[in-house]
Amino acid sequence: MSMGGGGGGRQQLQQLSQELQAIDAEIEELEAEIEALETEKTEMAEAIEAIETLESGSTVQVPLGGDAYLRAEVQDIDEVIVGLGGGYAAEQDAESATETLERKQEAVDDRIEGVREEIAELEAEGDQLEQQAQQLQQQMQQQQMQQLQGMGGDEGE
Repeated sequence: MSMGGGGGGRQQLQQLSQELQAIDAEIEELEAEIEALETEKTEMAEAIEAIETLESGSTVQVPLGGDAYLRAEVQDIDEVIVGLGGGYAAEQDAESATETLERKQEAVDDRIEGVREEIAELEAEGDQLEQQAQQLQQQMQQQQMQQLQGMGGDEGE
């Protein structure tokens, strides 16, 4: 940290401010990721509930996209096609499909926890940067006060 006229301090403050803004932006992105994961988890819970409550012969509304639905009859509840990830899906009976979805929910929970840990680390880093910025501002103010006092002392003599 330079003890000069304060120009270096201002530059450091600006750099700290930019770093804080980058951290805030990253935290926002991670929070949006958590929100998307929570939505995914809710959708899996709804699917599990549907598998557990529907029976063969039940009438369901199947989403076609574009907010359009079609009524359909469940022919066999033990023929559930479940996405396995990586673009793959498999036909499973109701119990296996429920187990697969529950495992996927656990994986989403793990990812959410990991993202929350990332956020906590970023927040801690941001707190440190804020403290550095406050210390730097205080030093700059002290330097300005000393310079003003030095100038005032010379004029009075």
